[in-house]
Amino acid sequence: MKSRKSESSLSPDVNKVEEYIAAAPEPARSTLQSVRASIRAAAPADAVEGFSYAVPAFKLKKGSIAGYAACSGFCSYYPMSGWVITQLRNDLKAYATSSGAIRFPSDQPLPDSLVRKLVETRLVDIERKKKR
Repeated sequence: MKSRKSESSLSPDVNKVEEYIAAAPEPARSTLQSVRASIRAAAPADAVEGFSYAVPAFKLKKGSIAGYAACSGFCSYYPMSGWVITQLRNDLKAYATSSGAIRFPSDQPLPDSLVRKLVETRLVDIERKKKR
């Protein structure tokens, strides 16, 4: 079951995540806040915030769900699996992608519906890998 979490239910690393976001220049800061909120809304209730690969990320005990970052001139979403990008390639045609990242303009957050699909697909991937 998915639910929104209050700040108090997040890991102690949430303060570091907030510092990371606060340090980003506008418009990237607002975009990161939007992406963060979208991931939080789509993630399972037991997901916690922290850092993975030096970027803010939402994690479960069984694996990282998603990360995001501000870069020079753009923002990135990290689905933590190239399989996710492959599975959603049609949904991602409007974005520059690599095997592990989705790039988008720093003033245009990813749509909530796309973030929800990315998170849901990553959760399927985590379960798929668990069954191997």
